[in-house]
Amino acid sequence: MSRGAGDDTAVVVGTGPNGLAAATTLARAGVKVELYEAHGTIGGGLRTQSLFDADIEHDICAAVHPMAAASPFFREFGLAARGVELLHAEASYAHPLDGARSAVAYRDLERTCAALGADGPRWRALMGPLLERSDAVVDLVLSGPRAAAAGWRSALPAALRLAPRALAHGTPLAARQFAAEPARALLAGVAAHAVGRLPSPAGAGVALLLGHLAHGSGWPLARGGSTRIADALAADITAHGGVFHTGRRIEDLRELPPARAVLLDVAPKGLLRIAGGRLPDRYRRRLGRFRYGPAAAKVDFLVSGPVPWADPETGRALTVHLGGTQAEVFRQETLTARGAATGEPFVLLVDPAVADPGRARPGRRPLWAYAHVPHGSTVDPYELVRRRIERYAPGFTDTVLAHRSVTGAAYEEYNPNYVGGDIGAGAMTLVQSLARPTAQADPYRTPLPGVYLCSASTPPGPGVHGMCGYLAARSALRREFGVRQAPSLAPEPA
Repeated sequence: MSRGAGDDTAVVVGTGPNGLAAATTLARAGVKVELYEAHGTIGGGLRTQSLFDADIEHDICAAVHPMAAASPFFREFGLAARGVELLHAEASYAHPLDGARSAVAYRDLERTCAALGADGPRWRALMGPLLERSDAVVDLVLSGPRAAAAGWRSALPAALRLAPRALAHGTPLAARQFAAEPARALLAGVAAHAVGRLPSPAGAGVALLLGHLAHGSGWPLARGGSTRIADALAADITAHGGVFHTGRRIEDLRELPPARAVLLDVAPKGLLRIAGGRLPDRYRRRLGRFRYGPAAAKVDFLVSGPVPWADPETGRALTVHLGGTQAEVFRQETLTARGAATGEPFVLLVDPAVADPGRARPGRRPLWAYAHVPHGSTVDPYELVRRRIERYAPGFTDTVLAHRSVTGAAYEEYNPNYVGGDIGAGAMTLVQSLARPTAQADPYRTPLPGVYLCSASTPPGPGVHGMCGYLAARSALRREFGVRQAPSLAPEPA
């Protein structure tokens, strides 16, 4: 951007978790920050609102936050010190199977291993060494390419624990790693969080990252809803001079005020739209080749009571994966990635009141579930999801008081970053796990002077961890403001 007016200013477009993390980092470094949000409220994927009942709130997108509990950005930011209470269930996640049985990932690793029987020692051997160096493993995955290259010596022990496990579970060898179906399905369900072809190295990486956290810092939710995380970030930004402009959809970069740096919490498709013809042709072609993944199609429920799981042990978990056996999960996810609807999609369900009873009222409680469906799907997911739940919880349908469906295509209308319903803002293939949105030394920097991408379409990718925004802000601080030392994110003493 040109020098002169706005010389001490940065503009952030989009107030999802990465836009907020970028603004927090910039404001903490003494930069004047202006944020622009198309919706009337901030938060992006961190919004919570009432859908059916004034006193029952649903998380509209992200609800469970293993990365908010573990990421370097939030570890330093200190959510607890800012009044955000992360609540845990007895079990992080469960995976029901036919025959009224289920596999359960308890917070307690030893309890999990005991329940897996003969596969217990294998599960311990898989997750135990990752747990021993959990912070290092998380930092390795979320550090971004520049930091990973610079600190490769310190990252090597974590990489040596992660890499061989990812190879074993990210190839056809995955079917041979466990002796029985419960352990196989338990890990396959976590791999499906990659929302793509399985088995795959990217899916295995996601499974190992999230899987070991299930027994460590956990898979919590924020008491009262995800919006509490956004509110904490916004309060810190405001306290350091940041200004929010809501209800302001930016259609062209020329609509923004003068600033030394502009950080865009948008997908590559959004950058192509608002930058117009100012991007060089070669970069435009590279952005045009960026791949988006399958869609999420969501159903929000108001139900009269807990889900009547055939195996009551399933109900101890906040998150439940509905996909059947490992082979079924792999088949469904691969077909969905190819654009073929299966009729029995992988479904992820969250019952918030399991960990946060205050979210429920007598005879009423929130519940949501989303199905993985082909990119751009316009199919109403209600029947797909209802049948999937009913298979493992007979009588569930009788508990439904109200529901709201959101198709994959409608998700993009809600948030343009979710292109075709891809809530990860880009397919998590092996190549795009390493090079998002294009292969370059600084993936956040665009060819336009002072303009940066800070969305989940940049490394390290999707998840409420704030690291895409943080790393993009660090790049802008170095290049545009000459600030090389990372600002403190820790809460100031009262």
